[in-house]
Amino acid sequence: MRKTGYRFNPETLSYDKIEFPLRKKIRIFLQRSFSTLSLAIVIFFVVSSFVDSPKEKTLKRENDEILAQYNLLSSEIEKLDDILKNLESRDDNIYRVIFESEPIDYTIRRAGTGGVDKYKNLKNLTNSNLIINTSKKLDELSKAMYIQSKSYDDIEKLVKNKEEMLASIPAIIPISMKDKKCRISSGFGMRMDPFYKQQTKMHYGMDFAGPIGTPIYATGNGTIEFAGYEKGYGKHVKIDHGFTYSTVYGHMNEFNVRKGQKVKRGEVIGYVGNTGKSKGPHVHYEVRKNDVPVDPINFYYNDLSPDEFDQLVADANNNGQALD
Repeated sequence: MRKTGYRFNPETLSYDKIEFPLRKKIRIFLQRSFSTLSLAIVIFFVVSSFVDSPKEKTLKRENDEILAQYNLLSSEIEKLDDILKNLESRDDNIYRVIFESEPIDYTIRRAGTGGVDKYKNLKNLTNSNLIINTSKKLDELSKAMYIQSKSYDDIEKLVKNKEEMLASIPAIIPISMKDKKCRISSGFGMRMDPFYKQQTKMHYGMDFAGPIGTPIYATGNGTIEFAGYEKGYGKHVKIDHGFTYSTVYGHMNEFNVRKGQKVKRGEVIGYVGNTGKSKGPHVHYEVRKNDVPVDPINFYYNDLSPDEFDQLVADANNNGQALD
């Protein structure tokens, strides 16, 4: 309740009650109300500047949590990127070197992921630099992982191709040297002609002597290109191994394959004989690369120990006359 006002009257030596007209009372009320309201507004804004509302506190807490999650995500992306770079290095410097394949260019592995406007909608966000950089790194990592997965698909194909090549390239002696009756009778190179004793000529293969009927083995996987008779080689077989390699097995007594047939390394394709231009039972064995004869002795790495190989080389060099 509003207190009553009094004024001292010197004439009556007493206090007279102060009476205000209604208009003045209204004016005083409005002035005081305006002052109070103004003070309240000022206090509200001052307090709001220094004290957060419950909703603002919640929003700030959520923003801090999101920021912490982004920092954690950025750190995890860096770790994953280091792991991926290690895989990329192994891919280029080990796997592709083994399989004789060109490494993937870095500009392809780490190419850009979009134009400058791709992250335009993120620029107005709080902590936009962190969010944009994290998004860019994530996009780059995603693309690099895709490139690496495609690279491993290529490596898988190279592995399968390499396995096929290793199985196809000639790698064993065409007859079993465990049979004491079998021996090397002539090596690759200039040899004395068995029919014209005074004349030397190039011998384009190796001769392995053995009893007639001794099994002759395919020295690598391949396809029979020829199985028949010719005057020089007599009954003989030619195998196309692919990968620019082929082999010839001459002077057979019999062959048990036909043209177009698929054969595996170690499969019996015929038997030692003395057909064609031959001075005794043996198999004349040739290895050809791009249809050019090469020394077969360099291809016996699959069934000989180092000592056995050294002995084979010595025997090949000690025989000066071919059997064909």
